[in-house]
Amino acid sequence: MKNLHFKDFFWNADLTSTGGYDAIVQYLNDGKRTCKEVEDFMKARASIEEKYAKDLLGLSKKVCGHNEMNTLKRSLDMFKLQTEHVSLSHLQLAHSLREEAKKLEEFREKQKEARKKVEQHMDVLHKQKASQYKKTMDSKKTYEQKCRDKEEADQNVNRNTNTNNTKHIEKLYAKAQQAKQNAEEADRLYQQNITTVGKVRDEWLKDHIKACEMFEKQSMERINFLRNTVWTHLNLLSQQCVTSDELYEEVRKSFEQCDVQEDIEHFVNLRRTEDKPPAPVVYENFYSGQRAQPGAPPSRLPPLNPRRGPLPDPTDNNDVIYSTVQDAGYSVIQY
Repeated sequence: MKNLHFKDFFWNADLTSTGGYDAIVQYLNDGKRTCKEVEDFMKARASIEEKYAKDLLGLSKKVCGHNEMNTLKRSLDMFKLQTEHVSLSHLQLAHSLREEAKKLEEFREKQKEARKKVEQHMDVLHKQKASQYKKTMDSKKTYEQKCRDKEEADQNVNRNTNTNNTKHIEKLYAKAQQAKQNAEEADRLYQQNITTVGKVRDEWLKDHIKACEMFEKQSMERINFLRNTVWTHLNLLSQQCVTSDELYEEVRKSFEQCDVQEDIEHFVNLRRTEDKPPAPVVYENFYSGQRAQPGAPPSRLPPLNPRRGPLPDPTDNNDVIYSTVQDAGYSVIQY
């Protein structure tokens, strides 16, 4: 299939018309607008990623499992650490997106400056072409009118050839001669303008073709640049997903090392107190000093105390409870 090119399909039958050229310029303006829209889109996405990164970084600093211990604490610390790393990766993504948007902006400005020179030159040519064409058409009208005047003057001479008025004949003849000279001058000016407009047309044709080729090249570069830019944009987003998944995988690996039984044993060994429960609380009778049998329910009323016996006789030497002291100097008061 034959490739289509701007220079082959944007002409006009009217020499003064700029319809084809205007169609190309409109296409280029639309393309420039598309570049700006993609650029703004990428900048907005970068701002979103930056805000998300900052919010995620703030979240990673919040207390999470501060009172935990052993393997679960290590896993939760890894969870927070990798969350922080994810936030930093999103911050890096925001920076990369802004760099890509800046490249697109520079490309758009570069094309704008290159187009500006060509468009200014073409605008000058269009004005020259239109001005010279109008001048040529005006000279054509003048030439045609002068030719009609010459023909009319010649007809007047021919109609009056048999007239005896010599003076009148001479006057008509002089008028015909003047009309002939005017027609010849108009013809010369008309041909001169035709030559000039032809040169202007030839110059415009060459520059129009150059402009079409330059504009077509710019359009191809723009489409290719936009395609590659968005492709890179998507690669950055995909890589961010891969990076996030790798960071989250570290958290999953950490939780694989989280041992429930080990954490329970760690807590027991770290905080253990005693290995036996307290003894049952038993009933103790205030009067008898006897302890209630373990497990036996206390009686509603305490048992009656038996009546005390008579006091022992201190003079009884056989009593093991009391004894007398024979030493007269003994005293229980020590000095």
